Parts: sequence; structure tokens; C-alpha cells
Amino acid sequence: MIQPRKAFLCRAEYRDKVLACWLGKNIGGTLGAPFEWRRQVNNVSFYTQDLSGEPALNDDLDVQLLWLVALEEMGIDVSPRALADYWCLYLTPHWSEYGTSKINMRSGLPPPLSGTLNNEYRHSCGAFIRSEIWACITPGCPDLAAQYAYNDAILDHGNGEGTYAEVFTATLESAAFVCSDFRELVEVGLSYLPPDCGVARAVRCAVDNLDAGKDWKEVREEILRHHRGGTAMNNIEHTSPADREKGFHEGLRGYDAPSNIAILVLGLLYGGDDFDKMICTTVNCGEDTDCTGATAGSVFGIMHGTKGIPEKWVRPIGHSIRTGCLNLGEMGYFGGQIPASVDELTDRTERVARQVLLRRREARLEISEERPTDLNALPAGSLRSADGGEALYASMTGPRFTFDFFDVDVDYGESPMIRAGQPKTIRITLHNRYKVQANVALHWYLPEGWSVRPAADGAVMSLPPQLGPPVTCSFELTADRLQRPVSRCVLELTVEARPTVLLVPLTLFNGNTLPFYAESP
Repeated sequence: MIQPRKAFLCRAEYRDKVLACWLGKNIGGTLGAPFEWRRQVNNVSFYTQDLSGEPALNDDLDVQLLWLVALEEMGIDVSPRALADYWCLYLTPHWSEYGTSKINMRSGLPPPLSGTLNNEYRHSCGAFIRSEIWACITPGCPDLAAQYAYNDAILDHGNGEGTYAEVFTATLESAAFVCSDFRELVEVGLSYLPPDCGVARAVRCAVDNLDAGKDWKEVREEILRHHRGGTAMNNIEHTSPADREKGFHEGLRGYDAPSNIAILVLGLLYGGDDFDKMICTTVNCGEDTDCTGATAGSVFGIMHGTKGIPEKWVRPIGHSIRTGCLNLGEMGYFGGQIPASVDELTDRTERVARQVLLRRREARLEISEERPTDLNALPAGSLRSADGGEALYASMTGPRFTFDFFDVDVDYGESPMIRAGQPKTIRITLHNRYKVQANVALHWYLPEGWSVRPAADGAVMSLPPQLGPPVTCSFELTADRLQRPVSRCVLELTVEARPTVLLVPLTLFNGNTLPFYAESP
């Protein structure tokens, strides 16, 4: 795999692409809003609402504004657990994956468990719609965008297709700052996904059927035939009579990300450099139209800049931002921390991006005041994942806790449930990120009446990565009785001859009434 060398992006061009990204987001979201979650072929060629110079309310953008505030307040290394706190404090919806994840978080489950447990909507569209902020602060660095997107998506999509969907769009969008070939951008996004996941298979379906010469309506049918989920709330009335005749009213509730990502790819490939054709085709395919339209508009904006978006699409909605899903009470003076316009959003996005590109060692791009001669001189294929995303998804069954010199992964197995009298296996993996080895002592703090095998105390030798692999230990926790819905444990790790103390919390739900927990497909 050829590693990309340091590249440069002209500041004026970067800002223009970011502004076009946010404009495209508002345009596509406004165009698609009236047709959201209708399984039907639409016939739109322009906005259908009465607009007064403002875009439609756009929950697709709301969460990204919250993440911008989190980045500004907490710094560019903001953790999934910090994002979870912002999620609980400021995100108002309680529907679908939003609501389920908040219930899990407020019960003490960290991500990715918060997005997995009892969540039939973890395969839905709520994550990929908020990928642009991560791409815009990591231009030309899709590996960084992938990590940010993963840390975000696992909050409410856990180990589901929704997480793969956000990683796909974030990496594609990041690469779009330095690559104008959409075919290659699709391959960049796919390189960060397991090839057998639903999102990857649906994207391949769209590409292969377009290559076979089918028109967009035929490709849409192939996508829905093989990769659809259920219609909204499994309500048959949300499916057109024509689609009902094809059996498209049936499907697994919440399994929405694969088909909608495929429709996004269909619209962008079919529309090419024609914004009108691209955005209208995307929305005319139906499904989650405000989400697919908004993301398609963002991708097109990054690729083509503001000159690629006709003024007729901007004029009716202007540059303002409207929010509908954020609790503004503590955000400055009733929301003063939220950008009021896409222009302000562009300014603040650039400030965060400059920090990321300056401070993150993985960053391979710099923003320069002058237009460099080697803007797109990255080697072919250099933007793709080096390991197929394998490292990214290594800890989807539990959280990773990051400390100054170590990372600790907690693997809960199938679920964070424990039953009275039945052993619960927990696997702990210790990653030594520094250059010296360490003897690490382990001690368990457990609720009264609990036991642990092989022992509550022990020690392991932890080697730096250049000398050996991370060390993994398995423990069996057993509770003689469970009196509460949620029980908490702490694993303490200390390093001999150093002041290091690592405290790793565990949260276990009372599973005595199972079958309460069940993995949805």
C-alpha cells in the first residue's frame, strides 16, 4: 500500500468547498423534507414548499453543530464518552435510535454499548447524516475522518449498519477535498468497510447496475429489491401502490442505512457534474429523502465548490441555519454558541480543521495561503484504508478507555447482561502505547456478594507495540444475587514504580428476566 505524502490545499479553495458543503446540506435537506420516509418515486425538479428565504428545519445538521461546540469546548481529541454527555444534555429527540441510546446512556452504558443494546434502529440513517463535520475538519485525511465518524456513530448505532454508513460517507467526503473522481471516492469509502456488511453490498448493487446500463428507476428497484428495510413505522400507507405491487412494503423495521446509502451513490453517479440532475434524482428515489438529499448536496459541494451549485438553489433559502432538535438553554445565551449561518459555520470549521491538521500526527495535508502546484498529486489509491478498516472495528463489543500511556478495551461479549448465579465473561485488553514495558497490577472492585475468577488481584507484563502484541485477560464475574436493575464494577490498573492509576468502570444490567435482551438481525 502506497502511503500518501504530505499534500497542500489552498485556503481559499478549502473554505469554498466547506461553504459549498454546508450550502448543499441545506439545499438537499430542504428539497427532500416534504417527502421524507415515503417509499415512492417522486417527481420534483425544485423546492415544493413556501420558503421565506430560510431553509427547512434540518436535524441532519443539528447534531453536527453540537459536535462543533464539543470540539471547541473539549478539544480535537474529544472522546466518545464526552460526546455521549453532550448527547444526553443537548439532543432533544426521543424517537428511534436517539431515544434508545439515551436510555442506555442514562443507565450508565458507554458507547458502543449505548448504541447496540435493545436498539432495532442501529441499522438506520441517523449517523451518516452527521458525517460532514468530521470530513471538513480532516480534509484529505480519510483515516482520521473514519476514526471521528466511528466515535460518533457508535453512540446510537453501536455495532450496526448505521456505523458503517457514517464511516463510508465521512471517508468519502474527506477524500473529496483532494479527489474529484467520484468513482474513486466510492472505492475510498468502501475500503473502510467490511466487504460483507450491508452498506458495502448495497453500494456495489447501485454501482454494478448503473454500469450495466440501467436507468435510475431500474437501479432504484434493484436496491429496494435486495437491500430495503421496512417502511416508516411499518405503515403500508407509506409505500406507493406501485411499490406495494412489487412487495416493497415489507422489510425489517429500522434496516434503512444500506438502501439509503446506495440511493445516495446512485444520485451522485447518475447526476455527474449536473447539480440539478444529481439532487433531484436522489430525492426522486424516495426513502429518507431529506437525509439522502442533504448528504448528496454536501458531497457535491465539497467536490465542486460553490461554483458548482446554481444560484437558483441558494436564493430561496439563503445562508441561515435553522435548528429543531437542540436544547439551547445552556448553549450561551439561549443558543448563542450555535452558528447562525453557513458562513459562520465555515469560519469555525476552518479553525478546528487547522488544529487537527497541525496537531494530529496522522494528518497528511496542510492548508496553505497560496495555491500549490501539487494539490491533487496524491498517488492513486493512497486515500484508501490500509487494513480494510479492521483496526477501526476491533472493539465494537465494548468501549475503549484511553489514558496517557495505555488504552484499555472492555469486551462484554454478546451483551452487558448478567444473571444471578451465572458467570459473565469479560475480556480486558491492555494496549501499551508508549515505548517502555510495564508491569501492570490489576484489582477488581465488585458489589457485595460478587466473585471473580481466576482472581480479584493479579499482574501482567505490558509490552510496547514494537516489542509485542497487547495483552488480553479473561475474567468470569458471578453475582450471587441481583437486587438492582444496574450494577457497577471497577477494574483498577496500577503500574509498579510509577504513579499511574487507571480506573476502568463496568456497567452490567440485571438479566434475570431474560429473554429481555435479544440481538436484532
